Amino acid sequence: MSSGSHANLSRTCEVIEIPSGIVSTLAEGTSVRIMQSRGDSYTVWTDYGQMYRIEGKDADAIGLQPATEKTAVPHEAAEFNEQMVWDILKTVYDPEIPVNIVDLGLIYSCKIEPLDQDSRKIDIQMSMTAPGCGMGNVLKADVESRISGLPSVKAVNVEVVFDPPWDMSRMSEAARLQLGF
Repeated sequence: MSSGSHANLSRTCEVIEIPSGIVSTLAEGTSVRIMQSRGDSYTVWTDYGQMYRIEGKDADAIGLQPATEKTAVPHEAAEFNEQMVWDILKTVYDPEIPVNIVDLGLIYSCKIEPLDQDSRKIDIQMSMTAPGCGMGNVLKADVESRISGLPSVKAVNVEVVFDPPWDMSRMSEAARLQLGF
């Protein structure tokens, strides 16, 4: 099933409303169109014009293979390095825009500090494309979850900030090309 595909939910499914971030449910039989499939979540659009995020664990409800338990981070056997952090951050996508949060320019800072010889703390400041975006806590949780899975990472602190305000000039050239800007 690809982007733009239609599906009827095979069971009632927990969803997150976009852009409010409110957790809700969609009933079995609800017709949806898959707008975006990025890693372990899906953005769907209903016939009523509402957009929702469906977690990968519920992919079977839209006729797709459910995400397996979070298997290891791609770098699990490797020694920790800063590039791992950036690679993992690039697996987090804005549910409305098919671009990862790094290329969107939402990551304002990433500081890695040793806690002791074998562990690290990572502090990240990130923003949203709009100050009122209700998906801030959802994206923050995605970042925290993925970064905490890196080897030797023992603490992760993600702060959502709005100063300076995000604007399109923060996007990478690749993101601008992908979005046709």
